[in-house]
Amino acid sequence: METLKIIKVGGNIIDDEAALEKFLSQFSTVKGHKLLVHGGGKLASKMAKSMDVPVNMVDGRRVTDAETLDIITMVYAGKINKSIVAKLQANNCNAIGFSGADGNTIVSVKRPVKKVDYGFVGDVKKVNTKVISILLENNVTPVFCAITHDKNGQLLNTNADTIASELAVGLSKFYKVELYYCFEKNGVLMSVDDDDSIIEHMDYGTYETLKHNGVFHDGMLPKLANCYHAIENGVSRVFIGNSTVMINKNQKFTTLFL
Repeated sequence: METLKIIKVGGNIIDDEAALEKFLSQFSTVKGHKLLVHGGGKLASKMAKSMDVPVNMVDGRRVTDAETLDIITMVYAGKINKSIVAKLQANNCNAIGFSGADGNTIVSVKRPVKKVDYGFVGDVKKVNTKVISILLENNVTPVFCAITHDKNGQLLNTNADTIASELAVGLSKFYKVELYYCFEKNGVLMSVDDDDSIIEHMDYGTYETLKHNGVFHDGMLPKLANCYHAIENGVSRVFIGNSTVMINKNQKFTTLFL
């Protein structure tokens, strides 16, 4: 079974032009089958504010009304996605940009209203791998933004970490999938203020203990939940670290396993 590296880039890398350029240059050197998932950074919020559209966040998650959905679609699937694809082409990496609607690759359902109405936010229900596999087998790199669809004509805002995890699970039936989460930190930290306090190896028991003890900050908790969802459903290995983790295994980073 061939190896497929699914790499998600987010955090401040998306918002820093120089850091993003460096990341994409490194990504282009990754050998073999690869797929990129990117977040939206802060650009959508900046654009919303410039258009006098309120930015509403609950527990770090964006509430997506109709106006906000229009903005994030323009930013995520348009500006950011196409800029990344163009930069990859400049690095001789043949890439093609995707939302979940393209090729019917990722189908979601609108999140039900419970304590909070998140609006047009999607929870992934199905990954269709056929189009993705055809591209991978022809040395084309898919680049996914954080937009999915419901198969009824509605686009939905979907967490990019979740998209990476669900793509990894879906494609693990055909490839030995390695999942990488790259951001500005060196890994999962024991102390958010100490960049050297990297937890290098974390099994599920350790994860549960540290979560119970309140070690992880709020932004890391959903990322780790996505990591273990992937591991429990066929993904070979999951790594969390800075942008060099995908090319350099001689540095410190976090490896997750059951």
